[in-house]
Amino acid sequence: MAEEGNLRRHPVQLSGTALAIMSFQTLGIIYSDIGTSPLYVLNGIWPSYGPTPPKEDVIGGLSAIIWAMTILPLIKYTLIALRFGTSEGEGGTFALLQGLYPRDTISAFQRTLTSDSDAKGRAPERIERGQSFLSRGKWLLYLWSFFGTSLTLGDGIFTPAVSVTSAVGGLAVAKPSVINQITPISIGFLLALFLVQRFGTHKITFAFAPVTFGWLVLIGATGIYNITKYPGIFRAFDPSRAILWFVRTKNYDALAGVLLALTGCEAMFANLGQFNALSIQLAFGLFVYPSLLLAYLGQGARLITDGGAVMSNIFYMTIPGPPNGALYWIVFVFALLATIIASQALITATFSLTQQLINMKALPPLRLVYTSSVVQGQVYVPAANYTLGLATVIIVGVFKNLTNLTNAYGFAVATVMFVTTSFLSIHIYIKKGLPLGFAVGFLLTFGFFDGLFWGAALRKVTHGAWVPLTIGCILCALMMFWTWAKGLEDAFDGKNRRNPRSFIVHRGFGEKGSLNRGAESDPLDIANTQQDTENNDGEIIEEDQVGLAQDTSVVKRTNSALSGDDQGDGLVDTNQELFFLDESSASAIQLPRIPTCAIFHKLTGGRGVPHSFYGYVRQMPSLPRVVIFLSVQVLPIAYVATDDAYIVSKVRSIQGFYGVTYCLGFRDDFNPSTEQILKLIYATEARLATTQARQVIGEVQLAATRTVHIIPHYRIASKDPKIELKWASIVLSWLKRFLIESLYARLSTMFPETANWALNHEDILHVGVNAAI
Repeated sequence: MAEEGNLRRHPVQLSGTALAIMSFQTLGIIYSDIGTSPLYVLNGIWPSYGPTPPKEDVIGGLSAIIWAMTILPLIKYTLIALRFGTSEGEGGTFALLQGLYPRDTISAFQRTLTSDSDAKGRAPERIERGQSFLSRGKWLLYLWSFFGTSLTLGDGIFTPAVSVTSAVGGLAVAKPSVINQITPISIGFLLALFLVQRFGTHKITFAFAPVTFGWLVLIGATGIYNITKYPGIFRAFDPSRAILWFVRTKNYDALAGVLLALTGCEAMFANLGQFNALSIQLAFGLFVYPSLLLAYLGQGARLITDGGAVMSNIFYMTIPGPPNGALYWIVFVFALLATIIASQALITATFSLTQQLINMKALPPLRLVYTSSVVQGQVYVPAANYTLGLATVIIVGVFKNLTNLTNAYGFAVATVMFVTTSFLSIHIYIKKGLPLGFAVGFLLTFGFFDGLFWGAALRKVTHGAWVPLTIGCILCALMMFWTWAKGLEDAFDGKNRRNPRSFIVHRGFGEKGSLNRGAESDPLDIANTQQDTENNDGEIIEEDQVGLAQDTSVVKRTNSALSGDDQGDGLVDTNQELFFLDESSASAIQLPRIPTCAIFHKLTGGRGVPHSFYGYVRQMPSLPRVVIFLSVQVLPIAYVATDDAYIVSKVRSIQGFYGVTYCLGFRDDFNPSTEQILKLIYATEARLATTQARQVIGEVQLAATRTVHIIPHYRIASKDPKIELKWASIVLSWLKRFLIESLYARLSTMFPETANWALNHEDILHVGVNAAI
């Protein structure tokens, strides 16, 4: 029997070799960002133009780095956060929000076309803890999540800017004559990086992990060599050294520099869906974490022994050997490649996050381009790419001072970490069912450390952090606005569903063409929910006992049998006379059947047929031979296999009417397969085992040669809010009219919902609908 537990993706048991390979692959995708932090962290704490720090301050600063990396990336993310992925294995801030407000699961069968049906879905009712809090705080949590998500998108601007500029800065160490060309050279690399995005990343991603591996080996090995210059640097493992450093210097702002060592730790949780928790934990705990600590300790040791001689660029000046030596240029090349990989990983993550937001209707439907026919998740968003590229070039050009640039970078990182902590705390109590004390303890413990870093970053607002703050606020406002306006439009679509029995009837007409809606009328209905399915042995079993296909949350429908006296010969008269009831005059118009297939898109869930179907029948009174009502269900998983993406049901009383639910993952492209739908319809008709089955299938096949997709085209107008205070009503009416009619209506026209549909737009027919929202 299909139970809720079957809806979840079961973890795959990996062999030791497979686990090792997956752990290796995480290096290029997850750890390229945090792995390049040693390029700029120590100069972020002690700027190159400042005085050389004394020995105790260096040890204290390194102690702060070591324990910050231990408490946050190692304990918070690696050991705790990775246990909080969704039931489908996805991670990240937005996935946590989806976990709190999951979409309804697909039941085995629902009567979704007739609004007065009493059929119920069988998703078990669960009493969730904290439902009152989730209900009252929904918009606040959405706002907080969108703000964190906006700053994550901002990382796509600052990661390339900081990383590439820091790497290219090594040229000035070896060749002082090019010091004034660092910015133009960095911009050149960045322009090339963004211009090649349209070709897709699948051809170069195979080199990500080996390069990052080589980079981490290099900085770890040089760190070991540098530590031999001053072994006393290991005193930095004493956490009291960090505390004494802050007590002695009272330099709270230095935490903003320590924060740079944590950049990219959010990727460990956000990329959970691409790998698995154990592979991420092994890679970080056994390789990345010790390599980074060795690199920082080695730089600190050389800073103590060499002092001002290495202050201009602590990373490059502490490479063993002369600045023009072989090792120096090897490290430089790996540094440049590693920063490009880190930038590429963030750019790709930005594209994926943008796609997810578009599919969840939190952003306008920007054009998406799928760059790989093999890897489903590789998507290119032209508008996002050019916006990111332009913003990154401007940032590099404006921020001549690398310290101010890193200040801006750190603010985005600190805010995202704090948002994640708050959502994890809610999940601990509501979703994991642990005592409230555990949730409060987690929030106070890790929220304290996140808050320390966030406060230090906030103090840098006047020194560059205002840039990501501004970007975050603008993007967050856009997401909230689009979610609100699109929600109003979808609510209109749901409320204006029509019960087809209110305007389509079979017979029972009295004199003068008036409609007799008495006992003789045969209203539209859906087949009985007690459907049968044949298993591999030919045994008939109830459909609610059918297992789920593979590991998705979708039941594939390949049949729809009728029960009771509806079975057998003479089930449906294929030449039945259907009439359209004109509600304005109560007269009826006969509806001829035309040999075409029409797919009416239901843009939102709910019972009844879409308003566009009523408008179509009213404007051109006829019915296609095959009518398919297509609903879309976005599931809380990344991808749904094509074979498992459709649920097909058959209308009982009108031949050729079908209901189809099209299931998508939040990273899937919208591409309903007419061929796959028809295949399931043929199987449905064949398994009815009626004498008419072959004839019906033949007629459906003939009609399907001409298929059109019909969607509503809304002409949007704003409804005045109902407020008793007259002045408030006038102000709010004007504001809402401006937002809905002047902004949203125009933007929705510029970015139509069909922009990313992988359909031939010549096969799409728009039916006009006036929508007051």
